[in-house]
Amino acid sequence: MRVTTNGVSIYYEVRGSKGPVLIMLHGNGEDHTIFDRAVAYLEQKFVVYLVDSRGHGESSPVREYHYQDMVDDLAEFIRKLKLDRPAICGFSDGAIVGLMFASQHPDSLSRLIACGGNTRPETLKGFRMALDRLGSIEKKDPKVRMMLTEPHITAEDLARITVPVMVVAGSRDCVRRSDTDFIASSVKNGSVCIMRRADHCSYVVHSTRIVDAIFHAMGVDTSDAQLTPGF
Repeated sequence: MRVTTNGVSIYYEVRGSKGPVLIMLHGNGEDHTIFDRAVAYLEQKFVVYLVDSRGHGESSPVREYHYQDMVDDLAEFIRKLKLDRPAICGFSDGAIVGLMFASQHPDSLSRLIACGGNTRPETLKGFRMALDRLGSIEKKDPKVRMMLTEPHITAEDLARITVPVMVVAGSRDCVRRSDTDFIASSVKNGSVCIMRRADHCSYVVHSTRIVDAIFHAMGVDTSDAQLTPGF
């Protein structure tokens, strides 16, 4: 399915037929299929919207990438589809978009699960080394350029978030733990979930490990859900 937001055709799929609405947002250079394993369980409890961000997957290509444009797309997506205070689970870039959206539209969500999000490029491990190796930012892939120059989320921005926020990160994440803790402590109702023996991607991309965290954050009764062992 498709919807036009701010002049861009956004591709999305819907899985599940009952329960709260949950929007899943992927990371940089990915598409909605990274959630392929998790959605088999999520759709038992939620109506899941799997969205390809602008310039990703089957959504329209764009020349430049900015998190604010993705935030504006998300606002238009929710408005056009008439989604009533959905929850968002965003990974990496999707977590950044989720945090910015929750700050700018505090009454539009029910809760946020932010996985592997960062507030500034400098809070990524190896950022300075990456800059030295990559050379001129202007000549790089526009998706990479966005990661190296954005976002700039402040404590004041995070303080405007009114919904519960679970901040998730891998124990070996490329996002510094100090930034993960900063996000959780700066929102009014934040918590931290650290995935053991996980890097930035392994607990989300083609994985079921994120399912348990989502169920916990959403306060869902899983007694009648068909779950894989070992969550």
